[in-house]
Amino acid sequence: MSGIGKRELIELYDKLLQFYGKQNWWPVDLEYHKTHGSDPREEVIIGAILTQNTSWKNVEKALENLKREKALNLKAIKEIPTEKLMELIKPAGFYRQKSLYLKEFANKFPSISHLKNVKREDLLKVKGIGKETADAILLYALDRLEFVVDAYTKRLLERLWNIKGSYEEIKRLFEKNLPKDLEIYREFHALIDIHAKEFCKKKPLCEECPLREKCIKSCF
Repeated sequence: MSGIGKRELIELYDKLLQFYGKQNWWPVDLEYHKTHGSDPREEVIIGAILTQNTSWKNVEKALENLKREKALNLKAIKEIPTEKLMELIKPAGFYRQKSLYLKEFANKFPSISHLKNVKREDLLKVKGIGKETADAILLYALDRLEFVVDAYTKRLLERLWNIKGSYEEIKRLFEKNLPKDLEIYREFHALIDIHAKEFCKKKPLCEECPLREKCIKSCF
């Protein structure tokens, strides 16, 4: 994989940041966790599993249900009956499957402290934790420099520079060329996602796109 490097990626990051501003991702309810004595990083983990194959708006509904039951932490996920968990997370879709994934994770890692020395390969051994979910947990919950690649990332790279590659190839492209900075890793992933939702959709809205002039697959 070639054709772009540090300059192109940093220019892309700066352009998106200038246009959209900071996204401050991953969103968590700090007040809730302060009130209930729970760790907001566990909300990130739960959200990362729930967001598989659905929109964040649907995840938010499921998280609100968990909050109402005071179950937005790994200990509660481990202890809550599976049927009840399925009911609470139903808005996020695939609720039977995701309830099993959450249970599996919480049984293996019943609190954030159990993840202190966890490695990427350890997470990938947990049922339901793929590369994207593992990297999201590592980056946003555990402060590890692991760039998160998703379908939006792949779409944008292909349209901007005709770059295609596997998850690991694209991940290496970003990690090789970006500064080793948690904020940049987090913001860049979030900025790519919002851009793909606003303009670089499956059917792109090129006319007002801030990247229009740089895009080799622009509609114009």
